[in-house]
Amino acid sequence: MMYILSPEVGDENYATVIEKVNNLITKLGGAIEEVNQTAPWGKRRLAYPIDKHNDGFYVVTNLKLDPAQTGELERGLRLSLNEEVLRHLLISRDKN
Repeated sequence: MMYILSPEVGDENYATVIEKVNNLITKLGGAIEEVNQTAPWGKRRLAYPIDKHNDGFYVVTNLKLDPAQTGELERGLRLSLNEEVLRHLLISRDKN
């Protein structure tokens, strides 16, 4: 999953918001394999403004989650973390 955090989160609360997302995943029975919050993404300029923001923190998380729970994960990102998470993209990894 890749998600973009609002620049208003700031460097001091960046790790806290990532922890909230990770907690949401584990609450749904998922497991975090890896969180890549720096290279090559990190804070970048957005291709187009999202909610009047021109920058955002990109985070890539490799996770294992029951496919039946993906709807709940996306719902949680939209409802409980809607101020911090500007956009997210959840994709299925090839089993090979």
